[in-house]
This record gives sequence, structure tokens and C-alpha cells, in this order.
Amino acid sequence: MSEGDRQALRAEARSDVVLEPARQAFVEEFALMFSDMAGMPLTDARVLGYLMMTRAPHSSSSDLQTALGASSGSISMATRRLVDSGFVKRHTVPGERSHYFRAEADVWGSWLAGERRYLDRQRDIIGRGLAIVESGGHAADGDVDAEVRERLRNGRDYMQWLRGHHFTMLEEWEAFKADRDRTDRSETR
Repeated sequence: MSEGDRQALRAEARSDVVLEPARQAFVEEFALMFSDMAGMPLTDARVLGYLMMTRAPHSSSSDLQTALGASSGSISMATRRLVDSGFVKRHTVPGERSHYFRAEADVWGSWLAGERRYLDRQRDIIGRGLAIVESGGHAADGDVDAEVRERLRNGRDYMQWLRGHHFTMLEEWEAFKADRDRTDRSETR
């Protein structure tokens, strides 16, 4: 890629750094809702809302700092958590050292697919707790760990059960989108 091409890409990405007021208002409303309802840190929710509303194909950490008035540390932590959870994808630009981020077209489907890692981790940790309780040898009815064992077994098995439903939910979501897109195309003809 030529230096001219790299400069054109940088200019295109920066052209939408500061959102117009209505879009920025959405980012703030979205962030407050997501923070209140889902418990997501406010900066994380702002970054996600921003990446959903920007026209730029990707945004650098510096762009996010400028647009959201946030520190480099808070942007770094937010983007790390959002990438880990599947809401945001890291993007590279050839010849650039900066980190770039973008929201996928299907943020929610990506998150749902990524949530399985979280469920697996929870299942495994709870399973280790269950193994600790069971290694004590108190498995007979009426023992002191019966209630602990039941809580841990239910937690481990719930995570496994829920993980199985993620596959079904993703399939149903993809079918829903395909049907919606077919309907949208037929209505515009």
C-alpha cells in the first residue's frame, strides 16, 4: 500500500471522529441504558455506542479519546473488554502501528457467539469448586456439603445447558435476519 493510500485511509477514518449532536446524544442515551440495564461500565458502553454510530470504517484509540473525551487508559480498558466480550473487533491497517476498532454489522450476534467463552469459563470454575467439595468425601445424603454440592452442581450444569441454547439462538437469529432481509428486499421492488 502506498503512502498516499495510507494517508487517504487515515483521512477517511478521521472524517467522522466527532459525531453530529443527534448521533452523540444517541451514544450517551445508549451508554446510560446499557450501563444501567446490563451493568456495563459507562466508558465501555460509550465506546460501543460510538462505534455503532460512526460512519468511519474503523476508529483508533486516539479517535475514541477525542470523540468521547476519555483518557487513554479508560479507552484501552474499554476496548479490551469489548473485544474480549465479542462486541467489538480489533482492526489493523497495513503500515499503521495504532490500534483500530470497529463494531461488526451484527454486534449482537457476535456478542452471543462470544458469550459461550464466558459460559465455559464459569462452568469450569464452578466445576473446580464442585470437585473441591466432592474430594472431601462427604457425598452421602445428609452430609454437611449437600446444599453446597447442589448449588455448585446446578450452577455448573446451568452454564452447560445455557451454552447449548446459544447454538439454537444463533441459528434462529440468522434465520430471522435472512427472513427480514428477504422481506425488506421484496418491499423495495
